[in-house]
Amino acid sequence: MTITAAGAAGAYDAAQRLVQSIASEQATAGVAPTDGQSAGAASGALNPGGFGELLGQAVTGTLETGRAAEAKALSMAEGKASIVDVVTAVAETEVAVETLVTVRDKVISAYKDVMNMPI
Repeated sequence: MTITAAGAAGAYDAAQRLVQSIASEQATAGVAPTDGQSAGAASGALNPGGFGELLGQAVTGTLETGRAAEAKALSMAEGKASIVDVVTAVAETEVAVETLVTVRDKVISAYKDVMNMPI
């Protein structure tokens, strides 16, 4: 599978929009920040270590890893980084994306299991 820079940038953008939509849904659901807290801190107060927060952090971490790999690739193109650094950064991004996809698949599977439970 060949991934172009434009395709990767589009994927990063889509993931970032997903994180923002999760945050806005939490805000709409009444999880509002109070006393200067961020929305994430407020949701943590209601649900410490909530799954949504954890998922948001995973997506954000994957985005940051991808951006770091892109920066290394650009540095190599400018002659400022070695190919080993680029390959390592791309491998880290690949592992992060595979982990995120695995988590997504498990969440979907768990959702289907819950929906198929008899009441």
